[in-house]
Amino acid sequence: MITKEQNIEIVAGMLLRVIEGKNAERPGLAETPRRVAEAWAEWTSGYGQSAAAILKCFEDGAENCDEMVILNGIPVYSHCEHHLAPIFGTASVAYIPNGKIVGLSKLSRVVDIFARRLQVQERLTNQVADALWENLEPKGVGVIVRARHMCMESRGVNRSGIETTSSALRGVLRTEPSARAEFLMLAGAK
Repeated sequence: MITKEQNIEIVAGMLLRVIEGKNAERPGLAETPRRVAEAWAEWTSGYGQSAAAILKCFEDGAENCDEMVILNGIPVYSHCEHHLAPIFGTASVAYIPNGKIVGLSKLSRVVDIFARRLQVQERLTNQVADALWENLEPKGVGVIVRARHMCMESRGVNRSGIETTSSALRGVLRTEPSARAEFLMLAGAK
């Protein structure tokens, strides 16, 4: 049985032959199909992961924790499902505990799980928010993703440096104006 990575290596070799023609056999490209396969295996590793599996909650330590917990500047590296072009930026992720807390590194890992799939930014933002909302059962969740899209910057309209911002709010961060305002301020929303 041929693996996913082996299939990618075959396709990468075919692509090189289409782009480079006779030059596809030159020494500088000899290892490229293997490297492409390894890269895409890492870039799409989120398909084999579950947010629920990593979001282990703790009641111990959650006593009197009813204020917002926020991580800013979580790196986001993904690929556009329309062009397979890179998407990169940062995420701000917040939740308001409701008797349970989660390890802070898990918030960053949830972003990675969904970013390491072919994506559109809007879906990525909502998937992170939904995973936290469903698995932590918090009072509120807020996610803001700010990212640049190479499908827009390097082709088509060729507009570099444009940042797209998307947000997803759940619970009190959606319904309570003061909680929403606090999240937006702490997340550095303009």
